[in-house]
Amino acid sequence: MRLTTKGRFAVTAMIDLAMHHGSGPVTLAEISGRQKISLSYLEQLFGKLRRHHLVESVRGPGGGYCLAKDMSGISVAEIILAVDEPIDATQCGGQENCQDDQKCLTHDLWATLNERIFDYLESVSLRQLVDNQKAKDAGVTPVHDMREVPGKRIPVSA
Repeated sequence: MRLTTKGRFAVTAMIDLAMHHGSGPVTLAEISGRQKISLSYLEQLFGKLRRHHLVESVRGPGGGYCLAKDMSGISVAEIILAVDEPIDATQCGGQENCQDDQKCLTHDLWATLNERIFDYLESVSLRQLVDNQKAKDAGVTPVHDMREVPGKRIPVSA
């Protein structure tokens, strides 16, 4: 899977927006300043997030962006897919034409990895990420361990 800057920045910006949820619209300039992400890049990302109904824009003085739905109902996978970031470790984009128009020997391995990655990212909500960040900021052990998947432990390098 290639998770590029686009997907990482989209998730980061959504966490920032969600952490300021409830205090009125958040400007992209504020997110840009806090997260050190280019304003023009954020404008592109938020256009896509808005078209996928993850954020709403508020025009005029005091305007900016707000979440379009409850953060518990927004998954990391949904954010990544909204900005056109493929979750695909196959060489062929899932077309099964990896090697000389035939399925390669490792296609099923990478396709299964895609499914597991997607399932994990789908299981992590924006609410969990915000709760974890707020707990870390308060010096408390995070509420949810993002390395845990039911029945599995994801190894994380420290």
